[in-house]
Amino acid sequence: MMALSLVYILIAAIHVAYCYPTAFENLEATGKNRTSIKFLAVGDWGGVPYPPYITAVQKATAREMSKIAEQMGADFVLSLGDNFYYRGVDSVDSPRFQETFETVYTAKSLKVPWYVLAGNHDHAGNVKAQIEYSKKSDRWRFPSYYYELNFRIPNTGKTLTIIMLDTIMLCGNSDDFLDEKPRGPLRVVDANRQLTWLQGRLARSTADFLLLAGHYPVWSVSEHGPTKCLLQRLHPLLKKYNATAYFCGHDHNLQYIEESGVGYVVSGAGNFLDHDIRHWKHVPKGSVKFFTGQASTMGGFVHAEVTKNKMILTFFQAIGTSLYRTVLSQRNFE
Repeated sequence: MMALSLVYILIAAIHVAYCYPTAFENLEATGKNRTSIKFLAVGDWGGVPYPPYITAVQKATAREMSKIAEQMGADFVLSLGDNFYYRGVDSVDSPRFQETFETVYTAKSLKVPWYVLAGNHDHAGNVKAQIEYSKKSDRWRFPSYYYELNFRIPNTGKTLTIIMLDTIMLCGNSDDFLDEKPRGPLRVVDANRQLTWLQGRLARSTADFLLLAGHYPVWSVSEHGPTKCLLQRLHPLLKKYNATAYFCGHDHNLQYIEESGVGYVVSGAGNFLDHDIRHWKHVPKGSVKFFTGQASTMGGFVHAEVTKNKMILTFFQAIGTSLYRTVLSQRNFE
């Protein structure tokens, strides 16, 4: 009888886990007739730890982000890690939140939610302090090391899901100054827990557009190149569950790579620039559609618009020109 009761409890638990209603983020109302969601994606924007705490690239990129957000629209910003160079922040009261974030992205068009994940430099400091800062800022949204965002695309009946990952927890930290690769997770139990959570979210996702974001790249032609750990652990899941795209930073440039129907977006040009292409032959042949890391661009970011049946990605340089545009289709469940 006891065994039977346990079976019923387990069945009930599984039922609850699978039927728990998905929480949707509220989009600020910006016109009744709107039929899309728009956002910016920028990584590696985290200034420097000494006066004036920002770089010329960060300043120029912030200025252009505000213009594009105003002209094209931006419901939110995806922050792809390395939010504070070089060793993150030490506490929730760190002056760096003001010096490198609040006093840099001051335009009204950027006073939207910033959905944040941690990079390797953030993990050199106190990531929990960055999570706690969500309570002190109106726009800084960092609820957990990894989390899921769900949106209804207005007036379309379609949905967008973005899964924010902690790739440092998954793969381990790296020392940029020694050009080290991630050497394996600090705590294997935490890495496996995140992976199990991710597999569950992907298996249940019915979103019309499914995006994942992390700091480390899956594919990259630049200094850090493809991340072996993500190729082993994440890449098969992106293909299996028909993800629309994967967004990342880590390499300080803009890249668009398309492979097996998945778009790979590197947007790590928010603060520094690097034209390195040493790993050009380490990505699938013909997969690189766009790359730029020239100092003359003064930085860059990506604008995304998700409509009823497609996602339009536009790559911008900080000196005020769009460099590349591509269109991705909604997921096919056949």
